[in-house]
Amino acid sequence: MKYLALTILIFISQAYPQEDKSISSSPYQFEITTPNFVLEGIPFKLEVSAKKSDGSVDTLYNGVPVFGNIRIEDKSKKPESRFQKGKFISEQAVVDFIGSNEITIGDGSSVGRKMLRSIPGLLSLLPPLLAIILALTIRQVIISLFAGVWLGAIFIFNYDPLGGLFRVVDHFILNSLKSPDHISIIIFSMMFGGMVGVITKNGGTLGIASLITRFAKTARGGQVSTWLLSIVLFFDDYANVLVRGNLMRPITDDLKISREKLSFIVDAGAATVASIFLISTWIGYEVGLIDQSLKAIGSTEDAYTVFLQTIPYRFYPILTLIFVLIIAISGRDFGPMLKAERRARFEGKVLRDGAQPATDVTTLTELSSKVSDGKWYNGLIPILTILIVGGYGLYTTGMENLRSANAVDFSLSSIISNSNSYTSLLWASFSACVVSILLSISQRILKLTEAIDAWFNGLRSMLFAMLILILAWSIGSVTEELRTADYLVQILRGMIEPHWLPVLTFLIAALISFATGTSWGTMAIMMPIVIPLSHNLSIEAGLIGSNYQMILHGVISSVLAGAVFGDHCSPISDTTVLSSMASACDHIDHVRTQLPYAILVAVVGMIVGDIPTAFGFSPYLSILIGVLFLIGFMYLFGKKVEIKQT
Repeated sequence: MKYLALTILIFISQAYPQEDKSISSSPYQFEITTPNFVLEGIPFKLEVSAKKSDGSVDTLYNGVPVFGNIRIEDKSKKPESRFQKGKFISEQAVVDFIGSNEITIGDGSSVGRKMLRSIPGLLSLLPPLLAIILALTIRQVIISLFAGVWLGAIFIFNYDPLGGLFRVVDHFILNSLKSPDHISIIIFSMMFGGMVGVITKNGGTLGIASLITRFAKTARGGQVSTWLLSIVLFFDDYANVLVRGNLMRPITDDLKISREKLSFIVDAGAATVASIFLISTWIGYEVGLIDQSLKAIGSTEDAYTVFLQTIPYRFYPILTLIFVLIIAISGRDFGPMLKAERRARFEGKVLRDGAQPATDVTTLTELSSKVSDGKWYNGLIPILTILIVGGYGLYTTGMENLRSANAVDFSLSSIISNSNSYTSLLWASFSACVVSILLSISQRILKLTEAIDAWFNGLRSMLFAMLILILAWSIGSVTEELRTADYLVQILRGMIEPHWLPVLTFLIAALISFATGTSWGTMAIMMPIVIPLSHNLSIEAGLIGSNYQMILHGVISSVLAGAVFGDHCSPISDTTVLSSMASACDHIDHVRTQLPYAILVAVVGMIVGDIPTAFGFSPYLSILIGVLFLIGFMYLFGKKVEIKQT
């Protein structure tokens, strides 16, 4: 009977357990807040609230937390880890397990519990790495970016391939399109493309080009005129290449300028110009990438303002443009280009024997001009409209924001920095579209239906770029959620000094863009990684103020400049191919002759630009030194292309 009674008592105690006095006697419930998942061994933000029975935080509570399955990595920042006003907050919480596990935090009498999922930090590198590897191998940037986003979604959403595929669409892509700033960039870029379509169809771009060709009377004048056209046709790299190559080819042939030299000048003035001008079909894309990454690090800087501030640091495109002018004026060349130029001058052969010029099909494109002798003002007026309306928008929105904030500083720099660049760009592109269409109709160059068709063709030409941009925003979100930059900082801490990031960024971006042939794809892959990496490494190194901003702006400019390198000289780049086509040059000859020039400028840009400016040297002095070096190099190692005497 004694054993029977004991058995009954045990059964009753298990069926009706007594309240745990060690927990229930405490007046506090500990609420734990963490990210949805964390990286093993990588610090994350932890917040614990000591709540009373009514659910409110007890601001008088200052107990010492007791941790289970979680630790605070750096306690030296706080002499004593205690609750402050009922809350314990740390940016240095770390877990050392992989998978789902329960973490506990309490004060010895009461314990808060939460299931937390942890994944290996190495996985955070795989999505952007996959995008890079696929881009290098299959050379399809859309597929590469999508695959990177999909892999990230698999890791984020419990290793579910099918669910991850759906989340690419309903989570990453959809969220990318929810941002008003992102939508503004897409609309601006599309409308700008529409404007380019109209002024190309009505002969405006051809008219602008015809003005410049009046100076092409000698070989030097022909090269300078071709170069000058790149500045005039700054608004789009494709239009820049197609118009200049087709227009200047018969002129340069008569002047005995080799097709290799023509295609080099045409190619060197395409992406280099479009990427650094205040307004172009590139700007919306570049600003969009910058904006996404700045928001990822919590920066409140205006993306367009940052874009403008990085222009002096774009050493490769700036020095390339100047280098082309140096070559044209000096009449000097070196390497394979010298051989091609002497062949054209001495033998009258603009193409080498056996060359296979790229088929010139550019005149058959839907964006080709309807007229043979377009008016220059049909192209210039819409472009001026963009500049004027854009400037008006920056001033108006800047003044409005300053007045609403009761500001006292109404200087021009203050107005611009407080303006709404997205609104201004929308006003500008819309106005330019209206003006270009009205000019075409009023002069009876195009019927209304033809003008609208040209506008739609211009819009359509931007669709591929916008798809890349949306996927770029998406992979940026993936790297942000996976905390790729935090993992890189953890493994690179003490290995890379922040001041070397700009030159390393340029080098990596240049290699990727050359191997893939896509500048936009390179920017999409690199920007979401290097901006957070620069931010975190600079903070780790204690850089603040202008020193911090110098590194941040340096890596942004290096991504943009390095991406242009590949766009300029990669044999599989679209503008490189178009340059060969528009100039009717053998494509391999084009790449072979211009590559030594591109490498020279890239090396000079890194040595005199990216490295010293990261340590505080003036970018303007770097450009001046770079120009002097290039001039000296050409006069030391370049040789005059001597014209055969008759």
